[in-house]
Amino acid sequence: MKSKLSKLSSAFKWIPTLYFAEGLPYVAVNSVAVIMYTNLGLSNARMTLYTSLLSIPWIIKPLWSPLVDLLGTRRFWILSMQWLIAVCFALIAFAIPATFFVRATFVFLMLTAFSSATHDIAADGFYMLALNTEQQSFFVGIRNTFFRLANIFGQGILVMIAGLLHEGKIFPKLKGEVATSWSAVFMALTAVFSLIALYHTLVLPKPTSDKKNISVGLKQLFADFIQTFISFFKKEHIWLILFFLLTYRLGEAQLGKLASPFLLDKVENGGLAVSTSTVGLIYGTLGVIALLCGGILGGIAIAGRGLKFWLIPMVLMLNIPDILYVVLAFWQPPVWFVSPFVIIEQFGYGFGFTAYMLFLIFICKKSNFKTAHYAIGTAIMALSMAIPGSVAGWIQQQAGYLWFFVWVCLCTIPSFFATILVRRKL
Repeated sequence: MKSKLSKLSSAFKWIPTLYFAEGLPYVAVNSVAVIMYTNLGLSNARMTLYTSLLSIPWIIKPLWSPLVDLLGTRRFWILSMQWLIAVCFALIAFAIPATFFVRATFVFLMLTAFSSATHDIAADGFYMLALNTEQQSFFVGIRNTFFRLANIFGQGILVMIAGLLHEGKIFPKLKGEVATSWSAVFMALTAVFSLIALYHTLVLPKPTSDKKNISVGLKQLFADFIQTFISFFKKEHIWLILFFLLTYRLGEAQLGKLASPFLLDKVENGGLAVSTSTVGLIYGTLGVIALLCGGILGGIAIAGRGLKFWLIPMVLMLNIPDILYVVLAFWQPPVWFVSPFVIIEQFGYGFGFTAYMLFLIFICKKSNFKTAHYAIGTAIMALSMAIPGSVAGWIQQQAGYLWFFVWVCLCTIPSFFATILVRRKL
């Protein structure tokens, strides 16, 4: 018993910080960058295109995951990527005030994205090597919680700090200095991530099972990958599976890219003129907490009655709240009316998204290549967000916010068809 508690206590030293470190660069690239580019004056069309392109590393990461097994230990990859990400954050901080900031920050954010995707591969592999099956089950909720806390820290606290700085509420001299404020935020992010990397250098264990896979060559690994890739697309009802995976969040993929810019934009442009610091509080903090609560309740619900029972209610909970943004765009209410709308929409998203993730697990669990198939499934999931998200800004600029959100609601229709068809096969 003492040995078991000792092992759990030892794992507590690194699992929370490891998954906080996994979530922080992800949210910096996919969420914080959206608000930063909006503050720095990029059009919605350019912003959504650039930030959607930054999703590419997470889409294609299964392509180089065998190299992580072949060329080094998972611990080596984790520490190397964490230090590289810290350097990338510093480079972004220095690039923001430059006249060529768009190109420079995009390059460094893309490098951050590739480093983060590689870190994900190594961290998840290390988790399975350093812990036995019982310990993995025990810590799964903890790792997910700290990943979400990284979302709150990045999308909420960091955005609030950036807003408070350039709004002059912390240092009055920085009022109106948007670029300087965001540069300061990324320097703070550099410091935080450097401390995390230093901490992991000292405390991350060295399990004997974490070693180079020297028994298998690159050619064999590549052949194995091709085999697992082909076997995924030979699954029964694969076209229905792909239809579901690519359309379930078709509306949300577009709404998520424009929600923060809509809140930030001027009233005369159809936005709500909410301050950056308030967006960090409403969308990045309260919204993420609602998202987390929805996900937890969704998991509890499915555990009680099963995926088939909850599939239709969950697709409704995911998509119906999108109508609230149509109401906000039409009404353009004062800021204190906005929070309940955002919280309800994010709660519904969290609750409904649970069905998507469990469906992904369901289609992979019967395979002989569970881990590899799940990685391919998550890549398709990232693709389902990146493609619609990349054109969302252009659509919004052509139609305006009101009709854009009407369009988003229409884009939820394919997800209802896909869900009904999938439910018949469960």
